[in-house]
Amino acid sequence: MALNKKEDFSSKDQELASFAKALSHPARIAIIKLLAQQNSCICGEIVEVLPLAQSTVSQHLKELQMAGLVKGTIDGTKSCYCINWENLEKCIQEFTGILNTLDEQKTIACC
Repeated sequence: MALNKKEDFSSKDQELASFAKALSHPARIAIIKLLAQQNSCICGEIVEVLPLAQSTVSQHLKELQMAGLVKGTIDGTKSCYCINWENLEKCIQEFTGILNTLDEQKTIACC
């Protein structure tokens, strides 16, 4: 049986991987962009803008919520979503930090 080695990595690396996984689909990037353009929560408009079925959009929103990048509320049959700016900022800082570190460590002599 395969063992899950995820816990062998730092919580920061696990969180960064979670953010990366959540952003790893073009539909999720489109959803984040759409939400960022709004000054308020979006309810049904997401399905109207994207070329995806409602159930597919819901699944992508669920992934973004699980990573903490999107917040949502459900009121009966109506669901509204917005960006969790605090967590998105954390995501941006973590990715910027690791990319800057990698850039500083790059070498010219590589295969």
